[in-house]
This record gives sequence, structure tokens and C-alpha cells, in this order.
Amino acid sequence: MSLSRFRLITFDVHNTLLQFRSSPGKKYGEIGAMFGISNNNNQLVANYVQSWHKMNRLHPNFGLKTKITYKQWWQMMIDGIFNENGTHNTPPEKIEQMTEHFMEYFKTSVFWQHCYGSVEFLNYLKLQRHVESGGQKEPPFKLGVISNFDPRLDVLLRNMKINHYFDFVLNSYDVGYMKPAREIFDRAIKAAEIKDLKPHECLHIGATPATDYFGARNAGWYSLLVHEKSAEELSRKYGQLVEDNHVFSSLFDIHKKISNDYMRW
Repeated sequence: MSLSRFRLITFDVHNTLLQFRSSPGKKYGEIGAMFGISNNNNQLVANYVQSWHKMNRLHPNFGLKTKITYKQWWQMMIDGIFNENGTHNTPPEKIEQMTEHFMEYFKTSVFWQHCYGSVEFLNYLKLQRHVESGGQKEPPFKLGVISNFDPRLDVLLRNMKINHYFDFVLNSYDVGYMKPAREIFDRAIKAAEIKDLKPHECLHIGATPATDYFGARNAGWYSLLVHEKSAEELSRKYGQLVEDNHVFSSLFDIHKKISNDYMRW
């Protein structure tokens, strides 16, 4: 197996293991409709992007650094989605009700679905780990999750029936650092509880170049990227080299390459 050099393999969640079942605009539009608020979904998409960037700039890591709770963070986010650019004069009590609903809704398969090939790849890794263990107590490698997420992540993975594949799950809120900070990758090495584990024995697979690919590499790890754009396009955009053989359109393609032992590091 092409992964035999690694003693720890970690994954991002959004657009790597799981993806939105439909566009954010449509989903937030559905939530609004449940509370009697109608909006143009295209406008909600634009507001979502604007509000997301604004909240991450003003209150990074879901409000941890500015002493607000992650629930307050999401309430402010939702207020931005429904009230930005004169979209709607949604009263505070409606925003609070929608936030309560969203906090539960966001943890379920109503909002999320598995990315193409994710479960199959996890099953493959589980099987390889069993085969390579040779009856030894310690597995040849461990699996984990490193995600810029709030503390609902564990429940989400459990609801999506993939939590059992992982030896540990790290969300940025509880760790106190967001990717691409080296500290969250260092914390993963500790969480793995593998004797004398070194960064060059670790692989991270994610969907965001800045946080996943470059973040892991800057921490001394190997990394692979799940992305629809080519390595050439990404290298041009980010001004840093993205290796051509490190970019895949899905975990299915990574699985195929690794199982055929065609991966080049």
C-alpha cells in the first residue's frame, strides 16, 4: 500500500468526508420558510458568503478569541444572512428561533451527505489496518479528523455513521487553534498517542489549499488535496507550488491510486 510510510492519517470534514446536501442558499431559504420568512435563494447565497467572511474576520474560530459562544457566533451569522443588504427586516426573535433550529439541523443528514468515495476509502483503510496489524495490539497507523469546526463535530460524525473509523476527532474550537496553525497539527500528533511519532510520518487529506494542504506541509506533514481545480491553477492562485500528483477530484480517486500502488510522494 502506498500509505505504508504513514503512522497517522487525518482528514478534514467539509468537502472531504462530508458535503452539503444542497446549496447553503437553498438550505437557509428552507429554514427561513419554516419561520414564515421568504427570500431569494441567490441573495441568501451572496449574504452567506459575505457573512461567513465577516464573522471569521471579526470573531475567528467561532468566537473563541472574542469571548462569545459558538451559538452566539452562529446567531450573528444567521442574522447577517437574513438581514444583510436590506434582504429582509427579520426580527431578533425570529433569528433566535432559526438559530435554535439550525444548531440541531446542522448536525444531521438533512443538511449533510457523504462525499463521493469517502465511506469506501475509510472501509479500505480499516481493512488495511487490520491486515497489516498481523495480530499485534498496536495498529500500523491511526486515523483522525482535524477540522475548523465547532464542538458539534463529534455528534455530526456520529449521526453520519463515520465516527467509528477514527481514533480521535479534533475541532478547532476545543483545541483553541484553527488550521493552518501548526499548533492544531501538533495537537493531532499528541492525540494519536503513537510512540515517537514524527511529522514526516503523518498525512493530512483536505479540501482547502490554504488550511489543509499548505497548513499540513508547513507543519512538516505530507498532504493531499481534494479539489476540482488543477494543481497548476491552484499554484497560480496561491503563489505556492501544489504538486500535480497531490490533487484529486475525490477520495474515490485517491483510493484508486493508493490501492493500485500508483501514488507518488
